[in-house]
Amino acid sequence: MNAALRIVAWLLALALVALPVVAVVNGWIGAERWPLTKLRVQGDMQRIDPAQLRKTVLPYAKRGFFAVRLQDAQDAVEKLPWVERAEVRKRWPDVMEISIVEHRPFARWGSDRLLSEHGRLFPVPPGLAVEKLPQLDGPDSQAQEVVALYNESRQLFAPMGLDVQRLAMDRRGSWSLTLGSGTEVVVGRADARPRLGRFARLLPQLLARNVLPLQRADLRYTNGFALSWGAPASAAQPQPQAST
Repeated sequence: MNAALRIVAWLLALALVALPVVAVVNGWIGAERWPLTKLRVQGDMQRIDPAQLRKTVLPYAKRGFFAVRLQDAQDAVEKLPWVERAEVRKRWPDVMEISIVEHRPFARWGSDRLLSEHGRLFPVPPGLAVEKLPQLDGPDSQAQEVVALYNESRQLFAPMGLDVQRLAMDRRGSWSLTLGSGTEVVVGRADARPRLGRFARLLPQLLARNVLPLQRADLRYTNGFALSWGAPASAAQPQPQAST
């Protein structure tokens, strides 16, 4: 046998050995064999439906240990309500492992979404009561900046017993917020943090000098604020008495 024939024979032998291995790795052999029959879930699931999770991954698990497409299974799990991110793995011989991080609502975002504690935006799930969450708004790309100013604002007004119910950045980058007392605060675009800090320091004095409720404060001035005070509460009207 000449050298060329020996090389051809050697390549054929190598192919016969390697082809089954490649076939198993790619799922050509073993599809729907060695199914993944056990599901192991890691993570604190409070709102994710376990039955829905099992139903979602079952078609992928049935393909078998060698044929399962883990990325496809992971993409399907991450589309479930309340799933912020997931990682899908397999363990020989029949275990599918799923690590899940669940959304934890931090605030309302716009009119129909929530912002998670990890800064992810997701739709408001049906039936969820969100009225007690603060209202934040702004361009999606500025969510981190909006959260940062919200947290700073809460610290500024907390000593006065005031909470920040709403904070928003408009498309031009102008800020506004609403306090728990109902006061609307227009901050503007430039120097938002210094303006808010100065206003928070002076607010106790401003409220002490006026018995009327503060409705609106415009901070877009270099040397002061424009304040709008509400009308005094009207005296209670006498209730009609039933005649005898």
